[in-house]
Amino acid sequence: MPTIEVQEESPAVSFDVQFWGVRAQVATPGKDTIRYGGNTSCVEMRIGDVRLVFDGGTGLRTLGNSLLKQMPVEAHLFFTHCHWDRIQGFPFFIPAFIPINHFHIYGAAASDGSPFKQRLSKQMLGPNFPVPIQVMQSRLEFHNLEVGSKHQLAGDVTVETYMLNEEQCSLGYRICDRGRTVVYAAAIDCYPEQPHPNLLRLAENADLLILAITDTSAPLGTPELTVTTDDSPWRKQVELAKAVGAKQLILSLHNPDHSDDFLDRLESEVRLVFSQASLAREGMIIDIA
Repeated sequence: MPTIEVQEESPAVSFDVQFWGVRAQVATPGKDTIRYGGNTSCVEMRIGDVRLVFDGGTGLRTLGNSLLKQMPVEAHLFFTHCHWDRIQGFPFFIPAFIPINHFHIYGAAASDGSPFKQRLSKQMLGPNFPVPIQVMQSRLEFHNLEVGSKHQLAGDVTVETYMLNEEQCSLGYRICDRGRTVVYAAAIDCYPEQPHPNLLRLAENADLLILAITDTSAPLGTPELTVTTDDSPWRKQVELAKAVGAKQLILSLHNPDHSDDFLDRLESEVRLVFSQASLAREGMIIDIA
């Protein structure tokens, strides 16, 4: 009788999303932000052995400290744009100062054509910072992103770029691996009557959609969302998620003036409209099955 060889299926590759910073505009440590966190935007995605990081706000410093136990580290850092709440953690990213580590850094050129590396480096020049970027001894590879480009990383991981705000040169990212999709679109204006057409394409059928709950382009002190009014900006984000068929929605980039108690009330209201929605918290980990 012939022997039938049964091949075992290879184990599924893990896909985890972790939030290290969830605030917009400025870091807000203190007793009123303990549960949700006060660091500015930083999201890590681990897909098997591939590590991706989206935005480098002050949450990047905390992420960097956690990576010191895992060296050598290789990671891909994608930036949406160059506002301070997206880049200020980079000078304090300790793994970048250690020679055995390797980082690929991606960002779009500015409207005046200046490369992303130039803008990221300027914040480390005196008198703003004591040491220049050249002091970072890790291997830093900078990539100027073309809008609409698609990047194949290790394995089956791909990252697509979409322009979401032409004035600010702000990008959104669609990350795919083996039929799973996460969309990071946390640099958009919450207030237009109609969402940007690129956002609709970017977010279509995402397993996880990460959107900004705060208008990230608005100055500090701008009157913001309330919990229950029908025209609250978060409602537009929720309706967008439902319209594009997103399975799960995370609202991040919280207003620095919003306390934990306010955000608890807000999350309760959001879930009445879309049960698969949550507000981002520092330390939150989501498994993309």
